[in-house]
Amino acid sequence: MDRPRLPLNALRAFEASARHLSFTHAAIELCVTQAAVSHQVKHLEEILNVALFRRLPRGLMVTEEGLALLPVVRESFDRIGDALDRFEGGHVREVLAVGAVGTFAVGWLLPRLEDFRNQAPFIDLRLSTNNNRVDIAAEGLDYAIRFGAGAWHGL
Repeated sequence: MDRPRLPLNALRAFEASARHLSFTHAAIELCVTQAAVSHQVKHLEEILNVALFRRLPRGLMVTEEGLALLPVVRESFDRIGDALDRFEGGHVREVLAVGAVGTFAVGWLLPRLEDFRNQAPFIDLRLSTNNNRVDIAAEGLDYAIRFGAGAWHGL
């Protein structure tokens, strides 16, 4: 499906309806009418050619097809939300993961972090301490500060 034609409102209506098991409660959350949510879900069902819900007298039941789609939709919206959360005051927040030897982190690095945060307010510094050898890639670090001769295997 072409990205410009992705039914984002229908996907939002589906996710909220599945979470609440109610078009009415989904509508309240999304600040639209119950009919609008029902229409959006019906539109999505027509696009996919499957029923996503069983309509019951007192609520909804998610079908197998709906249960297959739901985690993908939730993860996608979570990822979009995380990406949008990185923006603050018109700037992108970046994460910088640094690993350091504990004594160095406490004795030298931590006292300087306030100055760093003042100079780089849009960088979220995540510091981890470990006195053992580290695998930078496996531990998700951008940088590692270590003591030694500098002949580090793999770098």
